[in-house]
Amino acid sequence: MNIYGVVGWKNAGKTSLMERLVAEITSRGITVSTLKHAHHAFDVDQPGKDSYRHRTAGAREVLVAGGARWALMSELRDEDEPPLTELLSRLSPVDLVLIEGWKRDDHPKVEAWRAETGKPMLAPEEHSVRALAVKGDVESDLPIFDLDDEMAIADFILSEVGL
Repeated sequence: MNIYGVVGWKNAGKTSLMERLVAEITSRGITVSTLKHAHHAFDVDQPGKDSYRHRTAGAREVLVAGGARWALMSELRDEDEPPLTELLSRLSPVDLVLIEGWKRDDHPKVEAWRAETGKPMLAPEEHSVRALAVKGDVESDLPIFDLDDEMAIADFILSEVGL
């Protein structure tokens, strides 16, 4: 499975870039799935809904299915967060999986960076960052793209993974 990441600090533009990359790459007939890391507690379910009631009653996994989509929720309870490799193994086969987050894992990545966040670049310390998508002037030995140029970034990623 081909994987490529988008990393960066909060408010660097990762999610917007991911959204545009998915649209751009799928418009080329390439199948894409995504993984998004959340550092905070999140819930895809709503209190009062049947699936929520199943989970809070103690179900380990709850699968909700309908005519348009299905979703599987797994409760970790007291277990550690699963590693990225385990989560990837749960996805159906596609041409490319784009991963938002997991900045310290060793898969290839594009770093989204904006000068106004006041945060340093990850690239000097993270050797798996292969290119920069930036707003502002930067100098680097890595390929540099404008953060809003999803076509060029998509071309780069697809070339990197051989698609």
